[in-house]
Amino acid sequence: MLHRHATVACATLTAVGALVLAGPPGATAAESPAPPATPTATQTLGADKPSPALLDAMQRDLGLTRAQAETRLRNEAEAGARAGRLQNALGPRFAGAWLSGPVAATLTVATTDAADTATIKAGGAEPKVVRHALAQLDAAKAKLDQGSVRTKTTDAPVWYVDLRTNSVTLEAAKPAAAEVFLTATGIDRSLVRVKATTERPRPLHDIRGGDAYYIGDSRCSVGFAVTAAGQQGFATAGHCGQAGAATTGHNKVAQGTFKASTFPGKDMAWVATNADWGATAYVKGQGDQNVEVAGSTEALVGASICRSGSTTGWHCGTIEQHNTSVSYLQGTVKGLTRTTVCAEPGDSGGPYISGAQAQGVTSGGSGNCKDGGTTFHQPINPLLQDFQVTLKTNATDPGDTGKAGATWAAGKVYRVGDQVSHGGVTYRCVQSHQAQPGWRPEGTPALWQRV
Repeated sequence: MLHRHATVACATLTAVGALVLAGPPGATAAESPAPPATPTATQTLGADKPSPALLDAMQRDLGLTRAQAETRLRNEAEAGARAGRLQNALGPRFAGAWLSGPVAATLTVATTDAADTATIKAGGAEPKVVRHALAQLDAAKAKLDQGSVRTKTTDAPVWYVDLRTNSVTLEAAKPAAAEVFLTATGIDRSLVRVKATTERPRPLHDIRGGDAYYIGDSRCSVGFAVTAAGQQGFATAGHCGQAGAATTGHNKVAQGTFKASTFPGKDMAWVATNADWGATAYVKGQGDQNVEVAGSTEALVGASICRSGSTTGWHCGTIEQHNTSVSYLQGTVKGLTRTTVCAEPGDSGGPYISGAQAQGVTSGGSGNCKDGGTTFHQPINPLLQDFQVTLKTNATDPGDTGKAGATWAAGKVYRVGDQVSHGGVTYRCVQSHQAQPGWRPEGTPALWQRV
């Protein structure tokens, strides 16, 4: 009998087409049927069919009604596509995009040039003119990342690009430690905001999370199912185990082996399972409900996000920042996403989902689910790319309509701004994602725009 990864997630990608009605009297059989309808971002990303477990958790943790939760998911899906198109249009002047409001009704896009305001409004967003471009802030944060290798940062443990304040924010438990760190890096101080904090994030690997799996006497959470050249397995946190470490499942049955693991620097790993374990495209939700996910499109700052873990169950919050660096006692981990979702020890390695899209696996955090806290997750797309594994989904491939030599391919990870050719046409990516079967550029304007 096959065991299943009960904390792995995905939703069936449904083909959306136009209903062809009978023609008027006198219509000939030679007339062409109406072309299939182009799916909206909501349909492409599966936000039109949210899991009941996801909606329940959003209502509880975000204080929404069921209708508001459904509206928010639709707004987030559509806003992501608009933000990506505007990012491509603004180019080096782009300074970030984020959502606000109870149902994420407001998309704000920042630029360094006031002349872009008309373009931003026409693109369906509120403009904000700021001093620093996102590329400039990212470069400044990279200096802090490099400096953390040489300077002790546990008293200034978290730094990130804060889109809303147009700054690189350094959170410090001790102001003196922040000064030492900034001085050592030689960073432009006009780009930095120092914020006092009492938080000291730690990895959450020591006890349960999701449907637990064991590494010796330690336990972590299964994240999302992945495959690689026919080999089944799952994504999880790197701090849970080193390459070669054996795992057993929640039922203490032999399960698999860590195929690859990175920690610190990044916090990512994947476990290759044996033939007794069959991967499914689901995450375990509250009350053992299956929560489906349709892909791995990265959500915007301000978007809702939910997390699964056996210690604390289902909890939701919002995305605070991407590209966050956290200095754990074991070393600095870069490129994490910071959220307002609570977590506790044992939730590590478990999955994060926005709407129907996989976001990442739990790395660490501070606080708890009684008083509130902060968590950080390792984004899923870099994990998929680094380890050359494919997210398990139920998406089906209707057949390739592209010409020979097309560069677009299912399984590849694309970032905003990447260009591909397919069917003899060039397209530019508008939302970061791993391409799924059936998500071809010509049929997914939520992910690609024709150049």
